[in-house]
Amino acid sequence: MSGKIFIIGIGPGAEEYLTIKAVDCVKNCDYTVGSTRAIDLFSDVKNTIAFNVKDLVDKLEDGVDLAVNGNSVAILSTGDPGFSGVLNTVLRISDEKGFPKADIEVIPGISSLQLAAARNHIQWDNANVMTFHGRENIEDILKVIDNGKVTIALPSRKVKDMAQFLLDNGVSENRKVTVCERLSYPDEKIVSTSLKTVANSEFTYMCIMIIEKNN
Repeated sequence: MSGKIFIIGIGPGAEEYLTIKAVDCVKNCDYTVGSTRAIDLFSDVKNTIAFNVKDLVDKLEDGVDLAVNGNSVAILSTGDPGFSGVLNTVLRISDEKGFPKADIEVIPGISSLQLAAARNHIQWDNANVMTFHGRENIEDILKVIDNGKVTIALPSRKVKDMAQFLLDNGVSENRKVTVCERLSYPDEKIVSTSLKTVANSEFTYMCIMIIEKNN
């Protein structure tokens, strides 16, 4: 008899952005799968399986196998599982292993993109919302960058590389850009400056890039 899989969004990173449902679900699951940083957000957790970038898929497969064998498994996804999260990967693995979709529950979380929009007072349903995590076709941003909307993006590489790509493709060096770094953490930083300055600056990988409308 199969168990249950819960794909849980853990928010942008700080414990205060966890939902009550996420906390309760992890508390009651037999196993919890996630990055060490994600697992550490929870004070009441049973058996854990920590993954990193290199063994992510292998550990997700282990989690699904545990569910196939009748266990309840919480799989933690940074932000929201459906936006640059592990949702599609877990669904694919589950389908390959014959685990029924009816026994998979997705618990949404707050994406760092949502928090970036909130911090900058942006009505994000009227913005270009894009993610380039794990993608190489960053040229897609060029199709929308001048459509009269603010663009909120998760860069694929370093923020400075994304900025340089835009410069190389004709975007003005004076275009206003806001970089939101390590949102929700004590050292959170929000910097509004020019595209050229961003291209010559260093940021951590935990960033959201907001490109203002072309005036």
